[in-house]
Amino acid sequence: MNHVVVREHALLTTAATARELDCCSVPESAFDYLRRLSAGFRKAGAPLVQVQSGVALRLDNYVGVIETPCGTLLEILPKHLPGPGSEEASRRLLIKMLSVVLDVPSRDAGEADIQLLRRPLTEWVMRRFVMALDHLVKRGMRFDYVRVEEEQRYLRGQLDVSRQLRQPPERQHRVQIRYDVYSPDRAENRLLRLAVSRVRKRTLEAATWRMARELEALLADIPPSKEVAADFRAWRPDRLMAHYAEARTWCELVLGMHVPTAQAGTHRGISLLFPMEMLFEQYVARCVAKRLAANVRMTRHAATEHLCRHEDGWMFQLQPDILLTGSNGQRWVLDTKWKLLDAANKSKKYGLSQADLYQLHAYGHSYLKGSGELFLIYPLTPAFPRELPTFKYSDTLRLRVVPFDLENDELLVGQSPFLRPWLAGGDTFAGRTS
Repeated sequence: MNHVVVREHALLTTAATARELDCCSVPESAFDYLRRLSAGFRKAGAPLVQVQSGVALRLDNYVGVIETPCGTLLEILPKHLPGPGSEEASRRLLIKMLSVVLDVPSRDAGEADIQLLRRPLTEWVMRRFVMALDHLVKRGMRFDYVRVEEEQRYLRGQLDVSRQLRQPPERQHRVQIRYDVYSPDRAENRLLRLAVSRVRKRTLEAATWRMARELEALLADIPPSKEVAADFRAWRPDRLMAHYAEARTWCELVLGMHVPTAQAGTHRGISLLFPMEMLFEQYVARCVAKRLAANVRMTRHAATEHLCRHEDGWMFQLQPDILLTGSNGQRWVLDTKWKLLDAANKSKKYGLSQADLYQLHAYGHSYLKGSGELFLIYPLTPAFPRELPTFKYSDTLRLRVVPFDLENDELLVGQSPFLRPWLAGGDTFAGRTS
């Protein structure tokens, strides 16, 4: 398998070139596949790549893994630092963010898990899946009663009178019966059976393959799923299935349920793609939610305000990423942007987008009624180490551009009423002054 590792916005070319995180060569078959795949993405309004010439593609802001039919494994890592960057550090960051956003419980990392940080992202996903499935099997899998209707020489269960009366004379010695069998053949188990088979066939790690083989043998009586989407819809989320929750998350990743629908039906490799903008937004929201003051309530993607009124109704709904509301009714708007700023380059407006500031201006007048504080959050980098000087829309409405430290999960903002105060030697976060 040809394993290619790049970062967001990297240049892919069919010409011979040195392998780097920001520029790499791929086979022509993989190049053509990505170009076709991007056409489907573009119809949905989110192109995967931008075609720069006949021999060059520029990746967009998706991160994850794409496995092409020719066997090329393209791993796209986040670009959270300028410069050449580190493959292992970028992969570690992506894994940490996915673990938080997908809400999977953390487990003690052994030596094997540490070694997986040097392997493709798919190996980490497959390893975590077999570990979750092993834990599920040891705890006990759910069985269900399955109705069986058949013709036999003996009576078992109930006699199906209506079908028996329709029997022709020469088959009166055969009995039409129906009965229930307590079986593990249910949608959830069929999906797990299919996923563990796929892991066993595709993993290159000996420990993962050995565990997948053992689990596949234990689940041999369960048929693999033939209708993946339908079986996921039939997955029951009730309390009796609560111990299946972790396994479901990894099962969805292994079976490609986190790949945009543009790829569905084209290739059955283990692929997963996430828009980095959305991943960063959800990660920041979860980290901030853990450290809010007790009297502050968080709302994700509030949709109560509009940009303007037209005739008898409102138009252009406004949805900030995070809306915080205090017990006294005070509000704060937080919006995240996955972009690298340069705090020293004031002549180019630090790399800020004018459209983003217009957007926050609209949030301020709609949700804060023109008075309060707005926060625009970008990733922390050496070029953006601390909060920028405050931007004033008016005497009562201010915008604060602040960094988020992805290494320590800290929002580097000065004293703020919606965050718990900094406690020396106690809480690891709380509106630390940068």
